[in-house]
Amino acid sequence: MSAVLTAGGGLTAGDRSILTAINTGASSLSFVGSTFIVLCYCLFKELRKFSFKLVFYLALSDMLCSFFLIVGDPSKGFICDAQGYTTHFFCVASFLWTTTIAFTLHRTVVKHKTDVEDLEAMFHLYVWGTSLVVTVIRSFGNNHSHLGPWCWTQTGLKGKAVHFLTFYAPLWGAILYNGFTYFQVIRMLRNARRMAVGMSDRVDQFDNRAELKVLNRWGYYPLILIGSWAFGTINRIHDFIEPGHKIFWLSALDVGTAALMGLFNSIAYGFNSSVRKAIHERLELFLPERIYRWLPSNLRPKNHHLIMHQQQQQRSEMVSLKTEEQQ
Repeated sequence: MSAVLTAGGGLTAGDRSILTAINTGASSLSFVGSTFIVLCYCLFKELRKFSFKLVFYLALSDMLCSFFLIVGDPSKGFICDAQGYTTHFFCVASFLWTTTIAFTLHRTVVKHKTDVEDLEAMFHLYVWGTSLVVTVIRSFGNNHSHLGPWCWTQTGLKGKAVHFLTFYAPLWGAILYNGFTYFQVIRMLRNARRMAVGMSDRVDQFDNRAELKVLNRWGYYPLILIGSWAFGTINRIHDFIEPGHKIFWLSALDVGTAALMGLFNSIAYGFNSSVRKAIHERLELFLPERIYRWLPSNLRPKNHHLIMHQQQQQRSEMVSLKTEEQQ
């Protein structure tokens, strides 16, 4: 939401059209990615565990944020204001859900607590309540106006300051919290791994590689928010310093990376081994064997090669039997 508001004075009509296209394309990718995760949660019962339920809420927030970014509204008045506030609400909810995932992982791994499922109601109150509060506060000091397909609501200095405090301040707070939390989780797991290695004469190298892969992936989670909103933050600061001068390439990066947040989240948080396993099982049930060879290797069933080998053996046995009968 905030990223698409970067296009203002100093940009030509052609520049604004390009930014509109970038926003629509990137938001569409995020909408597709997050919708896929939402559908997986709704269709596959085995995914309806608490840990993936938080990913579902994250994907749902991303889906709605991307939807309102795509829709926009060239009209003025209430509908335009509603579009601006809904995108703000769901984008804030998105990065707040990432903090609940980090909190859950930290409480489970570091604190060794098993009561995280009992905190679901508190998570909802925290995420939706905070998103609502900052969205309402954002309405104070805004000089509402309109720009192209977007609802420009931050033209005044006071409005820009309120926007920064109600969006970028909690955003970077979430980034710092996630980074610190995942650092503690990764450090503890690595220490536990070193202890296990020291107590064992032989370590399964395959398991070690898989474990290190998971640890490295957790380290990337805070980078998603940084990559999505770093250019937006720089653009906001630049807009404070030189409000009459817009940098097109910075605005383009701002718009594109922020609109891709939903896609990044769906890949990192949602498309995990549990989702892939559920998809593999459905492919085995409903797709004929000849379709498997056209699928990417990561979407093929794990026993695909075994099935192929068995079928080849059966065909070879049939051929040998026919040969013997002919003789």
